[in-house]
Amino acid sequence: MEDKYKIPYINACIRAFAKRFDLSAKAAHKYLDQYKGLDFLIEFYEIEHLQSIDDAVDDLIVCCKNNGGYLKQ
Repeated sequence: MEDKYKIPYINACIRAFAKRFDLSAKAAHKYLDQYKGLDFLIEFYEIEHLQSIDDAVDDLIVCCKNNGGYLKQ
């Protein structure tokens, strides 16, 4: 059975990522999709959702950087 909180969690991560980099939610979604951040959240949801959203954003930064991402804090 799919976790009913998975989509809201991923949405919260996208919005937190957008806020950290002063992006729109749409731009953050596009960036995370392009640099495999969304794939990361889906694949590692069981682990990531047990951590804080800030920790998840930190992990997304590393994941995207490893896949060619370019945003800097």
